Amino acid sequence: MFTGITQTISRVVSAVKKGGGLEVSVLTPRGWRLKNGESVAVSGVCSTVMQSGRNLKFFYMPETLDKTHFAALKPGDEVNMERSLKASDRLDGHIVLGHVDTVGIIKRIKTAGESKTVTVFVPDGRRLLAPKASVALEGVSLTTAAVRGRQFTVHLIPYTWQHTNFSTKQAGDRVNVEFDILAKYLASLTRL
Repeated sequence: MFTGITQTISRVVSAVKKGGGLEVSVLTPRGWRLKNGESVAVSGVCSTVMQSGRNLKFFYMPETLDKTHFAALKPGDEVNMERSLKASDRLDGHIVLGHVDTVGIIKRIKTAGESKTVTVFVPDGRRLLAPKASVALEGVSLTTAAVRGRQFTVHLIPYTWQHTNFSTKQAGDRVNVEFDILAKYLASLTRL
């Protein structure tokens, strides 16, 4: 489990198709000591460390590649990194599981004073969005400012813009979207 508070940005070293999935190596963030089997959120995707050292190695199965933009990962891409939450840690963002629901497409990025306004199109999951509710984009805990049809808008403060991979994004880019777990449970209960 994660909070959606990105701890650092890292870079993809390699992304190799293997056995129907994708084996990805990411540069180990400075000061991180991880053991094989630990969980890390990589741009919002809960990822199991297969090998640690100078690089962290992860494997993504076809289901993950279908639900995320990871099939298009390439060396040099920046990814947001967050270590898994300990029971004693503060929950500064919102509960993020690392179970990406869909891929959104950035429709526009506008400057609003010191902040950025980002509008994202989602092909499905519209009923899981509400104004002033939680959503995770690229693993970053954000609040929806507005929801219109299959588009929603979030605002990013300068700190978030500068300390996540959002500073590399532009209109047309794909982002991993995880809807709020409470919204998913409520939607599931109302279908009973």
